[in-house]
Amino acid sequence: MLSRRSFLQSSAAAVTYLASGARPGWAANAPGISDTEIKIGQTMPYSGPASAYGVIGRTEGAYFRMINETGGVNGRKLNLISLDDGYSPQKTVEQTRRLVEQEKVALIFGSVGTPTNDAVRSYLNDNKVPQLLIASGSNIFGDPEHYPWTMGAIPNYQTEAHIFAKHILQTKPDAKIGVLFQNDGFGKDYAVGLRDGLGADHEAMIIKEVSYEVSDPTVDSQVITLQSAGVDTLIIAAAPKAAAQAIRKAYDIGWAPVRYMTYVSASITATLRPAGLDKSKGLIIGLFGKDPTDPRWKDDPGYKEWVAFVSKYLTPSELVDLNAVAAFSYAAMLIQVLKQCGDDLSRQNVMRQAANLRDLELPMLLTGIKVNTSPDNFYPIRQMQLATFNGESWELFGDVISG
Repeated sequence: MLSRRSFLQSSAAAVTYLASGARPGWAANAPGISDTEIKIGQTMPYSGPASAYGVIGRTEGAYFRMINETGGVNGRKLNLISLDDGYSPQKTVEQTRRLVEQEKVALIFGSVGTPTNDAVRSYLNDNKVPQLLIASGSNIFGDPEHYPWTMGAIPNYQTEAHIFAKHILQTKPDAKIGVLFQNDGFGKDYAVGLRDGLGADHEAMIIKEVSYEVSDPTVDSQVITLQSAGVDTLIIAAAPKAAAQAIRKAYDIGWAPVRYMTYVSASITATLRPAGLDKSKGLIIGLFGKDPTDPRWKDDPGYKEWVAFVSKYLTPSELVDLNAVAAFSYAAMLIQVLKQCGDDLSRQNVMRQAANLRDLELPMLLTGIKVNTSPDNFYPIRQMQLATFNGESWELFGDVISG
């Protein structure tokens, strides 16, 4: 039984504690959380075959520095520990275990890649560590029933493939479709989504599918195989390096199919310039973010916010990199989640708030595209708009489409 003396002593201590400005409750019990800090971990391919995506981690780190300079989130500064995994699943496992077991991070945020994130998904879910807003649109990262601690950040790859299929049926119903895909969950999602989008009556339009490995030095032979098969409509489901090679090789051998390409390789900096801007004309993609090279946005308030951010925290090369633009939005999404958490920064509440985003508008998302999640829908962005490359920028056409 608590005596009156003990009660008075504990009450006095509580008053003193609260008067000191310290926070009671959740922060002390949540890994990676203190009264002054939120510790966040991620893995990034700063080296290796997907190093073009390293800009995502650099941009997110810069965004968190900006937030810290304005006081942090609910009075706590963000400490991002971003480790290189070289886009190697084995390395991702090692680095993620280090982040969770040694660095004691509160959550994993924004890690890049389908095979890499898949390699640690079960480990993070078994240990109830949020694997939040990861940079992959694979269908496997939107399964709250079986993996309630994992949530992607970008549109489902199958959604974009559905959109491509609909556009092909409308504009080229006699198309002979070929698919170049990365031989993992990322690339295979496009093949699945394309077949589903075409439907049973039209899936025979796909006459050739050719895969490549991330470790392959080039995809030249795959491109030649697709040309030889009589393909006149090409789906490029490849990371920036392989996508650039495919664009360049097709042009160099005089092959000019209608070309659709995954949005994760839409960066002019990382993909189109290495391929050749002239060789990239006519490419079609689905976009959810504003293209900084498109003059239509020059007076847009969101674009001006992006320019101000880049001028202070990044370099001119990042200004037009769509990977950096996407990371700007991912970081803003996490900040909103943490703000909604208040002082309850338990891992359970972090996931609860991540699944409770409502019509969130962000500066560099296309007009009309909003972020929405729920306990049974872990795909924050589910809308896209088709765009074609005109030699200088991505030119939007049609309407915003929901997947």
